[in-house]
Amino acid sequence: MDLKLKSKEECAFDAVSLGEVMLRLDPGEGRIKTARSFRAWEGGGEYNVIRGLRRCFGMKTAVITAFADNEVGKLMEDFILQGGVDTSLIKWMKTDGIGRVCRNGINFTERGFGIRGALGCSDRANTAISKATAEDFDFDYIFGELGVRWLHTGGIYAALSETSAKTVVEAIKTAKKYGTVISYDLNYRPSMWSAIGGQAKAQEVNKEIAQYVDVMIGNEEDFTACLGFEVEGNDENLKELNLDGYKKMINTAAKTYPNFKVVATTLRTVKTATVNDWSAICWADGEIYKASQYDGLEIMDRVGGGDSFASGLVYGLMTTGDPEKAVNYGAAHGALAMTTPGDTTMASLKEVEGIMKGAGARVNR
Repeated sequence: MDLKLKSKEECAFDAVSLGEVMLRLDPGEGRIKTARSFRAWEGGGEYNVIRGLRRCFGMKTAVITAFADNEVGKLMEDFILQGGVDTSLIKWMKTDGIGRVCRNGINFTERGFGIRGALGCSDRANTAISKATAEDFDFDYIFGELGVRWLHTGGIYAALSETSAKTVVEAIKTAKKYGTVISYDLNYRPSMWSAIGGQAKAQEVNKEIAQYVDVMIGNEEDFTACLGFEVEGNDENLKELNLDGYKKMINTAAKTYPNFKVVATTLRTVKTATVNDWSAICWADGEIYKASQYDGLEIMDRVGGGDSFASGLVYGLMTTGDPEKAVNYGAAHGALAMTTPGDTTMASLKEVEGIMKGAGARVNR
């Protein structure tokens, strides 16, 4: 498989993401509605991927986003800097004192436990990045002059506003012009599309974007809601995953969009909020590869698991060119990321490769 990656020597960055970064407020083991204190993190569907590529996999990454120029924006920048991601491409936007012009997004997320599922409550309307246009970012400079080997973006950012959907299209068109490989995570969120046209709008936007994507990522709901591909024969109670149905769906997606070089989906059977069966498959060059199966995976915080899968997949594709290794990097990294709190990874490359080789959970001294 040849993704035709640009060389490291001609690029300032291995990978960049385009999307929103929010302040996550986490009540820990408690509930949002009864909390008296929260732990603060940063997180965002697109950002989490390049943060993982930097923090776990050691690649040089940057984030393309926008913040309201105030103290909360500076807090977000500080979190990003702590993760080692370059902040030079952030657009700082003027705002008034109460966020009428633009603001920074907040995401309250509780982890769930047992029969109680995880719960998210976001407050992200009129954020700086949702109002930012393609003209606010010099994409020709970023992809042409600086040079970027890989761009990752996704359906969460595309759903923020009519403007953000257009910005995604302009970014990926420009990136393609300069030979940057593009990955896209469909990441369908019904609540985000409901006010701007619902699932019909999601399909309209994502079908246009899909024409420019090299590596398409998503779960079964994403492919169905965003691109119209059904997983045939899947148990509606999610007690058993129909692997043949997934393979058929992926093959159909690859035939429909011949520009896809890789198609990948996570496989998750939800037993409880804290115990899932977990794996992934990917298609490349007409073949489908399945990752190792992690049955009975005990989860501390599932938010960001799919993003960590994506970053492991991207790392594997960039460094090995082997889709079978890549999907295993992704599945192992996603599994590890869900054993720690917060949206972003706390794993190391050594730990990921250890899990891939069958390392157990005994104390390491």
